[in-house]
Amino acid sequence: MTQSYDLILKGGTVVNHDGEGVRDVAVSGGRIAAIGEVGSSAAETIDCRGLHVLPGVIDSHVHFREPGLTHKEDLETGSRGAVLGGVTAVFEMPNTDPTTTNAAALADKVARGHHRMHCDFAFYVGATRENTHELAELERLPGACGVKVFMGSSTGSLLIEDDEGVRNVLKAIRRRAAFHSEDEYRLRERMHLRVEGDPSSHPVWRDATAALMCTQRLIRLARETGKRVHVLHVTTKEEAAFLADHKDVATAEATPSHLTLAAPECYERLGTLAQLNPPVRDASHRDGIWQGLAQGVIDSIGSDHSPHTREEKSHAYPKTHSGMTGVQTLVPVMLDHVNAGRLTLARFVDLTSAGPARLFGIARKGRIAAGYDADFTIVDLKRRETISNKWIASRVGWTPYDGMSVTGWPVGTLVRGTKVMWQNEIVMGSRGEAVQFVEALPRAV
Repeated sequence: MTQSYDLILKGGTVVNHDGEGVRDVAVSGGRIAAIGEVGSSAAETIDCRGLHVLPGVIDSHVHFREPGLTHKEDLETGSRGAVLGGVTAVFEMPNTDPTTTNAAALADKVARGHHRMHCDFAFYVGATRENTHELAELERLPGACGVKVFMGSSTGSLLIEDDEGVRNVLKAIRRRAAFHSEDEYRLRERMHLRVEGDPSSHPVWRDATAALMCTQRLIRLARETGKRVHVLHVTTKEEAAFLADHKDVATAEATPSHLTLAAPECYERLGTLAQLNPPVRDASHRDGIWQGLAQGVIDSIGSDHSPHTREEKSHAYPKTHSGMTGVQTLVPVMLDHVNAGRLTLARFVDLTSAGPARLFGIARKGRIAAGYDADFTIVDLKRRETISNKWIASRVGWTPYDGMSVTGWPVGTLVRGTKVMWQNEIVMGSRGEAVQFVEALPRAV
């Protein structure tokens, strides 16, 4: 008897943990039901011939600014950009206003996102000196992807710069924690090196040594406490080499920005639009991150989508805000690198789907496998497009990649079996729900 499904993706090249091949994928009840020759009986069939069907891309590092900073972005606009760019789930950062540092703030964000965000979501809990004793409970609450620690100051008020504070956080938690790793003491000592009106002095002030010093301290503390750490937005060749010797306790993230842009050219061309923390550095560091990626030191790609308005970016340096948009451009920018031969499509899938699922213990996401959520990023590897500001859904309306031609483009985004985006258009209302994690699964009542 022929089985009937809700949806069949027909004839696409499926890229997964077992390789690439032309296969059908059948979906029932929001989950993957079958892979291979699945017949043709379904309520809906999507012709994927000539396209590649990837596990849904997970951007595990975004700032959507809600609550408190919604003149820049909110959960709806940020997630709209995500699905337009082929991203099916995001992990959002805690440096909002108020900060996400207690159970009520986390529950508020989850409620704000539920069926209002276009993609699935989870939220980091920000670590403070005051909430350290609560972190073991907070990190296991519904919608929490883990704890985030700022060891170097950036946008917002969250900061734990000292070894004792970080040690206490690591002692308190059980899940992997994510770190902004820049040595705050060195940043304070070097503030005089900022040159007014010259954003190219940003990586002189926040230099490579500040990043390496902090990462070395963090690894020492991780070993001392026996805990797992995730180093966000690696920006230096020295960190990439150092982390290769510490893969038992540390995982690492790179961003498309640090893999694509390089100083001084980016500051000459973009000015303060290229300013972010940690900074874009010279090409030798960009090459070092690529080397780390090639050697498997880099475990995930996160966009660090951190929007600021043009007005906030137009002040004279250093009064400008650090950050840039990125969630919508992650897939096309990285697919362009795939087409340029800098990484394979399989490696891209590992960095953006299987990698985040493995690092954070995501339940039922990150693979195309029976029983998993039917999250898919469908791409045309041959399609040439030019990224433009007018395509960007973010409330701030700009991208550092405006005018950049890329090869490889997201043509469809499916979240739990629902076609949310197709051919650059949102085709379904927001249905986003909280991601679940194996270390914090809901208990049966």
